[in-house]
Amino acid sequence: MAEELALKGEDEHRRTGTDWWAEARGIFWLVLAVLGFHSLVAKPFYIPSESMMPALLVGDRLVVTKYPYGYSYVTPTFHILPFIDGRLFGSLPKRGDIVIVTPTDARTDYIKRVIGLPGDLVEMHGGILYINGKAVERERLGMRALKVDDNLKCDPDHYPGALGRDATGALVCNVQIVRETLPDGASYDTIDIGPTTADNFAPLRVPAGHVWLMGDNRDNSADSRMTIAQSGLGGAVPIENIGGRAEFITFSLDGSASWNPLSWAGSFRSGRAGNSLHPDRPEE
Repeated sequence: MAEELALKGEDEHRRTGTDWWAEARGIFWLVLAVLGFHSLVAKPFYIPSESMMPALLVGDRLVVTKYPYGYSYVTPTFHILPFIDGRLFGSLPKRGDIVIVTPTDARTDYIKRVIGLPGDLVEMHGGILYINGKAVERERLGMRALKVDDNLKCDPDHYPGALGRDATGALVCNVQIVRETLPDGASYDTIDIGPTTADNFAPLRVPAGHVWLMGDNRDNSADSRMTIAQSGLGGAVPIENIGGRAEFITFSLDGSASWNPLSWAGSFRSGRAGNSLHPDRPEE
């Protein structure tokens, strides 16, 4: 009887002990599921630059969906595949969509707006965009005061004369907002700082299987207008390089948070969570 009780106790001990192999398998499948979701369905994205202001600010966190345009070699979360021609279940983005793009032979994701589709003739003169020989409709909406914080510093080299104070005395960055409306009716706000070298480029035909991308912060964006050496996209981008579509902002941080958890709550920007990143369209 004593031997039976001893054996029973040993069995119970073995059953209640940690099965490290089972734990490792569980973690492996969990990580695989997360990577699969990020690669095929949606993933979070962090905005590190000012190129898409005013729609997106440095410190914004957003959701990017992977499936709207199909899947390509840049779809996996980790960009380790070489360029592979074609897309699975592929479709073209619409003019005005905000997309994630990875330049060929690069591992860094950019976020830009789709301006030109395959076959479009795009050009820019004096800061005015032309598509297929027709000037894109522009409406000047006046100045907008963007709150200055640790993530939006209003550097005078990029925003000359824009730094000021609002009625409460808080520092703001005063920028000129111009509303653009593309030929299919998609409209969105851009920032016009003034005449720059980026305001002009000769007519270019977007090749088949490519798109022309630009940032909304027109005078502070390295996009299809800039060469790879200038940290731009080097012209029209193959559709295979599009990694997904930006959907909405989840939350935004002003950069003031430190290691101290007590500082975290105060670093959240108000009024940005849930903002849609789709352009306004006539049918919406």
